[in-house]
Amino acid sequence: MPRKTGKRRHIPQRTCVGCREVLPKRSMIRIVRSSQGVVIDPTGKLSGRGAYLHELRTCWESGLKGALANALKTELTPEESERLMNYAVSLPE
Repeated sequence: MPRKTGKRRHIPQRTCVGCREVLPKRSMIRIVRSSQGVVIDPTGKLSGRGAYLHELRTCWESGLKGALANALKTELTPEESERLMNYAVSLPE
């Protein structure tokens, strides 16, 4: 009797730039450097260079200290930093 060999679906993994933990892409928030500047990408499909952060305020705080700008290969403007920090305040500890 032949056995079914079910293929396991590939789950993309990404690294949080705040804490360096590797998790499935869908469980993280993508931040993208696009022509409009650095923005949060809720769909995960905007074009541009992206970086990922957990949905935890601690990861966002450590990421905004420099790791996020480094991953996006850009300098965050004060407006972008403030917008991202305002979003981080709404996240759980």
